Amino acid sequence: MERRSAALTAAPHGAADGHGRRRWLVLAVICCAYLMVGLDLTVMNLALPSAQKALGFSDDDRQWIVSAYALPFGSLLLFCGRLSDLVGRRRTFLAGLTGFAVASSAGGASHSFAMLVTARACQGAFAALLAPACLSLLAVTFTDPRERGRAFGVFGGVVAAGGGLGLLVGGALTDGLGWRWCLYVNLVFAVAAIAGGLLLIGRQPTVSARMDVPGVLAGSSGMFCLVYGFSRADDGWGRPATWGFLALGAALLAGFTLRQARAAAPLLPPRVALDRNRGGAYLTMLFVGAAYFGLLLFLVYYMQTVLGYSAITSGCALLPTVLCAIVMTNVGGTGLMPRVGPRPLVTAGLLVAAGATVWLTRIGIDSSYAAALLGPFALLGLGMGLVFSAALNTGTSGVAPQDAGAASASFSTGQQVGSAIGTALLTTIASRAATAWLRTHTRGGPSPAQLRLAAVHSYATVFGWSAAILTAGALVVGPLLRPGPLPAPAPARQSRPGHPEHPEPASV
Repeated sequence: MERRSAALTAAPHGAADGHGRRRWLVLAVICCAYLMVGLDLTVMNLALPSAQKALGFSDDDRQWIVSAYALPFGSLLLFCGRLSDLVGRRRTFLAGLTGFAVASSAGGASHSFAMLVTARACQGAFAALLAPACLSLLAVTFTDPRERGRAFGVFGGVVAAGGGLGLLVGGALTDGLGWRWCLYVNLVFAVAAIAGGLLLIGRQPTVSARMDVPGVLAGSSGMFCLVYGFSRADDGWGRPATWGFLALGAALLAGFTLRQARAAAPLLPPRVALDRNRGGAYLTMLFVGAAYFGLLLFLVYYMQTVLGYSAITSGCALLPTVLCAIVMTNVGGTGLMPRVGPRPLVTAGLLVAAGATVWLTRIGIDSSYAAALLGPFALLGLGMGLVFSAALNTGTSGVAPQDAGAASASFSTGQQVGSAIGTALLTTIASRAATAWLRTHTRGGPSPAQLRLAAVHSYATVFGWSAAILTAGALVVGPLLRPGPLPAPAPARQSRPGHPEHPEPASV
C-alpha cells in the first residue's frame, strides 16, 4: 500500500495539492456521518408526543424511546472502538452507516411501540460502531498540527451543534412532515456519507491482535448497567432497579479496570487513558455530558410548557447556541489551540458556559426571548465551542494509529455516561424542587398559575446545578491538563506491514 508521507514527498506539487483537497473532502464525509449521530441524540425529543399519539403507548413508556438509543450506544462504544482498530476504520465506518440507515428506515415505518423501540436500539448499536470510527478516521487523516487544528475545529462545530440542531430539525420535521421524518431524515445523511466513504476513504490498516473478550463482557455489561441504572432514577433512587444496577455496573467496571491493567491486548489500553491531556479531555466530556445535554432538555420543557412555544419555535430559539458554537469551535481550533493549548480553552469554555446557565436562573413565567434567553443561549454556544474545539483534538492527540479507535471511543463514552448521569440527576433535582415549592406556597390543590411557577422554580434550580457541574469541571480538569500547546506528532517510522505495534499508515 502506498505510504502517504512518501507520496506527498515524491509527488509533484499538483499531486500533493490534490491529496490535500481529498483530505478535506474526507472531513466533509466524516462530518456528515457524525452529524447524523449527533442529531439522533435529541431529534426525537420533540417528536415523542406525536409518536405516542400515533402508536398509542403510555407516558411511562415514552422514556424507552430515548433509553433504547442510549443504552446500546453507551455500552458498546469501547468494544466498537477497539473493533475499528482490529478490522479497519473504513469497514466499521461503512457498516455503521449502512446499519444506522436501515434501522432508521425501520423506525420511521414502525406500526407498534415494540417495533419503534427495537429500531431505536439498533440505531444506538450502529451509532456506537460509527462514532469512534468517525473520530479515529479524522485523527489519522490529519496529522499536520496546523491542518489538524482546522479539521478538529470544523468537526468540533458539528459535535457542539449536534444536540441543538437535533431539536431544531426535530421541531421542524414534526410540525411540517410528521414525526416519522425525524427518522427518515437520516437516510439523506447516510446515503451521502456512504457514497463519499466509498469514493474518498482508502483502505485502512488493521491491528494483528485478539479481541479482549473478558474485557468486552465486563466493560460493555458494566456500562449497560450504569446507563440503565441512571435511566431508571426517575422512578426513585432507592428502588432496586436503580441502585442495584448502579452497584452492579460499578463492580463490573472495577473488574474491567483490573482486567485492562493485566490483559495482553486490552480493550482500552491504559496508555490511552492515563495520559494527562487525554484523560483530561475524557473527563471534560463527562462534565459536559452531565450538564449540557440535560440542560437542553429542560430548556425545551421551559419553552414549550411555560412560554407556550411550538416544537419548531423551540428549535429555532436555540439557533444562537448552534451558530455561536460553530463559530467558536473554528476560532478555537485554528487560532487558539496551536498557540495556547487545551488548558485555557477548556477552562474558559466551561466557565463561560457556567456563566450562561447562571444567567438562565433569572427566567420567569412571562420572560421574553430577547431579554431572558437570547444572551445566555449565545453565551452557552461560545462556551461549548471553546470546550469542543480543544477536547476533541486533545482526546486523540499523541495516540498511535493502532489505538485511535480506543481513544475515540473513550471520548464518546465520557459524553454518553455524563449525559445519562446528568439527565437522571437533573430530573430528580427538578422534581424535588417543584414539590418543595408547591408544599411551601400552596394550600390544598394548586392552581394552574402555581403549577407554572413551580415548574419555573424547578427549571431555574436545574440551571443553577448545571452551572455548578460546569464550574466543578473547570476546577477538576483545568489543573489536570498540561500547560502549553499539544506536542507535535512524532515522525512516522518505517515498519513492517500489519505489525501490531507499527501498523501501516492510513491511506486517504
